[in-house]
Amino acid sequence: MATVSVRQQLTKSIALSVATLALTILLVLFHSPHPSSSTIPDPMAARSFILWLHGLGDSGPANEPIKNLFTSPEFKRTSWSFPSAPKNPVTCNYGAVMPSWFDIHEIPVSADTPKAESSVLEAVQSVHAKIDKVVDGGISPNNIFVCGFSQGGALTLASVLLYPKTLGGGAVFSGWVPFNSTIIDRIHPDAKRTPILWSHGIDDRTVLFEAGQAGLPFLEKAGLSCEFKAYPGLGHSISMEELKHLESWIKNRLQSSS
Repeated sequence: MATVSVRQQLTKSIALSVATLALTILLVLFHSPHPSSSTIPDPMAARSFILWLHGLGDSGPANEPIKNLFTSPEFKRTSWSFPSAPKNPVTCNYGAVMPSWFDIHEIPVSADTPKAESSVLEAVQSVHAKIDKVVDGGISPNNIFVCGFSQGGALTLASVLLYPKTLGGGAVFSGWVPFNSTIIDRIHPDAKRTPILWSHGIDDRTVLFEAGQAGLPFLEKAGLSCEFKAYPGLGHSISMEELKHLESWIKNRLQSSS
């Protein structure tokens, strides 16, 4: 009976994570004005690119309303991408198949959670392929931003660190470091110039705040700069405050790299 109880608890935890983020996105959609046709960027004329990576069990299309918050003129020529993770068995959910970028051994995720590095590195290759396609299309790497929530945040960090060029930035929301410190030797010198924004709710019970905090010494050891923002009272979710700060954070870097 204890096993069933734990299984139900983990399943509910994952479902809560997805439901909480979905509610956040609905709030963003409700409170943000819909862009007019004149603000929809022509992909052929895009000067910047934002890739958003969703969390475990979620989907890309469910996160698309996030872009409605980015109303500054600097984003009129921004192209967005919200891919969906492939369906894979997930160890922390007793092998249940769900949208997942890579395997997760346990929930809640702590600073000491075992890493599924081979699974992470396979997912990184897929993200790099998307970035390469955008670069080949004429957008400067300095105007490419990778952002992600929870599992997508962990993949964001891995993808930015292992990309062999300096990107505009990587934004991690409620994420964690998904590999061991030995990966530092594989970080290209150009990648170390990519700025990192890390946002984490102090009351997160799915990806513990300590898991987010562990990213700071890891990045410091790797030689990267990171702006870490803690949000009191925030659980495993994204707040409007976080997203507004993300808009400003990216906008400032678009101005300096345009």
